[in-house]
Amino acid sequence: MTTYMVTGAGGFIGSHVCDRLLAEGKTVIGVDDLSKGHIANLEEARGYGHRFNFYDLDIRSEGLAQVVAGHAPGVIVHLAAQSGVRPSLADPVHDASVNIIGSLNLLEAAAAGGVRKIVYAASGGTLYGDPTTLPVKERQRTSGRPTSPYGISKRAVLDYLDYYRRTRGVDYTALALANVYGPRQDPHGEAGVVAIFGRAMLAGERPIIHGDGSQTRDYVFIDDTVHAFALASGEIASGELLNVATGIETSVTAIYRTLAAIVDYREEPLFEPQADTGVARSSLDIEQAASRLGWRPWTTLEDGLAETVAFLRGDARADV
Repeated sequence: MTTYMVTGAGGFIGSHVCDRLLAEGKTVIGVDDLSKGHIANLEEARGYGHRFNFYDLDIRSEGLAQVVAGHAPGVIVHLAAQSGVRPSLADPVHDASVNIIGSLNLLEAAAAGGVRKIVYAASGGTLYGDPTTLPVKERQRTSGRPTSPYGISKRAVLDYLDYYRRTRGVDYTALALANVYGPRQDPHGEAGVVAIFGRAMLAGERPIIHGDGSQTRDYVFIDDTVHAFALASGEIASGELLNVATGIETSVTAIYRTLAAIVDYREEPLFEPQADTGVARSSLDIEQAASRLGWRPWTTLEDGLAETVAFLRGDARADV
């Protein structure tokens, strides 16, 4: 049976991917330097015993090639990244070091280790730049210009994936993720508005909306997202970029109102000036994912937010 490696395994999405693969009977190698991920997220995965091995390792490390060679994974799900727009604006060099150099280190290890395929987490919210039409189709990758170093670095890796597929025989499928939300989402990151609002409301605090709340994103639930990764790890969608989203625009204010109704929170939000965190509007077309993967999201926003709130109510970890 194929062994899988998951980079960023201790993170929000990565830990759920590990759980899904292990539940399917796979052997999983988790890699994470825990700079953003949390070992607590891997509690379920560690319960699978010898079928799950974890390495506290930076993807830029020389040791990564040794891990790949030692375990010979057939598929690598590559989620490890510097994943914020604001940090990339403050330190573009660090962003490129992790996202580009780290990914190149992984690609070299994969090519040398005989890895069949990489499933890459691209950034659907930054890859296409400031969209002129919505929902955004994958072909706009060629015309759009990312507006942040983060978007630039994530897009650059797509070209390297093409190169390694052509010259070194490492296949890939890239998934351009919309705003993924759900249990285990980190409330400290800029993309974690659902977790941020939910935790604040449950604590009786007034959440802060940056700007006027009209900015939109495409919110896709974690279980739906993980299903896309599982499908993409098969021998399909070779060398393709596919959007993983809902195709629906939802404003920050709408997220706030829906969460408030679920929590039964009656206060109005606080409004502060908008920080530079990307495009004003975003939603992604999902017809290619439906056609090439047989994938569509099945979780409504209301159901996904309710499940996230249920998790937050029972989550005793103060630092997650």
